[in-house]
Amino acid sequence: MGTVNEWRTGRAGGDFAVDLTLYLLARLGLVAAGTIVLVLVNVPLLVAIAIALVLSLPLGLLLLRGLNARVTAGLAERGERRKAERARLRAQLRGELPDEAGPVAGSAAAAGHGVTDGTGAGDEGDETTDAAEDDPGRSRPGSA
Repeated sequence: MGTVNEWRTGRAGGDFAVDLTLYLLARLGLVAAGTIVLVLVNVPLLVAIAIALVLSLPLGLLLLRGLNARVTAGLAERGERRKAERARLRAQLRGELPDEAGPVAGSAAAAGHGVTDGTGAGDEGDETTDAAEDDPGRSRPGSA
């Protein structure tokens, strides 16, 4: 899987967190600089903040293009890693992959609660739920 730092940041070496922090601070710096400039030309503070926020959006896209690309790449990489991990865990729950560490004591999966094999075995007590799901006009017991 990788180190704890890789898991937290999304990239080896932890530069995703650094990139994201720098990008956030740069965007806030653009808003602050715009606000200061507007206040110096006697624009009221709240109006200056609002104008600076609007102006910082396109300026940030132009001036911070490289940093934005690094943050976007880090987010995409992290998303792909999470998607692969989710697929691996689902395959493991379906029994397609062997357990790496075995079931966790006290967990729902270890006790057999809420885990089905998809064959319908053990679903004998779910007739009312299944019937209510099949007929949307039919209300469930206890629902208004």
